[in-house]
Amino acid sequence: MKIVFASYPTVMMRHGGPKTQIIQTKKYLSEMGIHVELLDMWQTDLNPNKWDLFHLFGSTIGNYDLAAYLSAHHIKYVISPIFFTRRSPRTVRWVSSVDHFMRHIARGTWSAYGITGDICRNADRILPNTQDEANLISEGFGISQEKIHVIPNGVEERFANADPELFYKKYGIKDFILNVGHIGRDRKNVLGLVRALKDIDHPAVIIGKVTPSKEAELTFQEADKNKNITIIEGLSHDSDMLASAYAASKVFVLPAKYETPGIAALEAGLAGANVVITKYGGTKEYFGDLATYVDPYSVESIKRGILQALEHKTNNKLKSHIQQNFLWDKVAKKTLEVYHAIFND
Repeated sequence: MKIVFASYPTVMMRHGGPKTQIIQTKKYLSEMGIHVELLDMWQTDLNPNKWDLFHLFGSTIGNYDLAAYLSAHHIKYVISPIFFTRRSPRTVRWVSSVDHFMRHIARGTWSAYGITGDICRNADRILPNTQDEANLISEGFGISQEKIHVIPNGVEERFANADPELFYKKYGIKDFILNVGHIGRDRKNVLGLVRALKDIDHPAVIIGKVTPSKEAELTFQEADKNKNITIIEGLSHDSDMLASAYAASKVFVLPAKYETPGIAALEAGLAGANVVITKYGGTKEYFGDLATYVDPYSVESIKRGILQALEHKTNNKLKSHIQQNFLWDKVAKKTLEVYHAIFND
């Protein structure tokens, strides 16, 4: 079986969850003997028929033309849509209907939901990260649940053995509040976190790539007023220092407007941190009653969640739960089962 992975053009630049998902899924499928390549669109005389299956990551406009080409040429593909919204399936369905109507009367009129709907409907299988995402796609786009198979996000086992001393020796901080993600992206809500930390007298560390924006400017301005906050502008995902930061922290906070489910939270939980996370985006499917959930639209809720988690004693319950259910080798096996099912239809 020959598989090729493809995604939107900036996926490797953004250093986010989709990049990790692609790299780790490829790694463990390859270890299982599956031939997996990353699509190189600059190959001359590129022949898509040399692969048995395309696996696309992201159901946005960045993948639309490729998905349309594959569909038109009857080439099999699966999609990990990485799609979520706080809006209801009814709203998604209504916008998609308007999109369909407008395309017939005004060429060039598109909506993000219409694009996602097209990519998902034409796929041989849809692989959302959570059941919440699966329900949204099924009800919002009118797609049968039989076509949808939930494949969870995963985590590397190396985070379970991270050494906290590496971070402590360099930065002199331990048992701190930690956030890892993107600074300046509205959905990640780091500004809301900084505002919540204003009234918490406890060391905090924010590690993240910076997306230039007004929100990033405000985040730095408010963080500069708080002597307890240390900002580290990005560490490589593969670095021992990042793993050490997880292990050295007491509480990991991911107060995004939604997550599916937030790979960084899985990494932190596996390293032993108490997890505080948004209640939106299927996070409870991963963390159950082993995390503290907050309303990302309420600074007071984020503050209360952090204070509660600081009071909790650390234990290995979340760590064991993640090891048993969400390591990348298990995710790759579930992905391969879907591939086999397509060819056994």
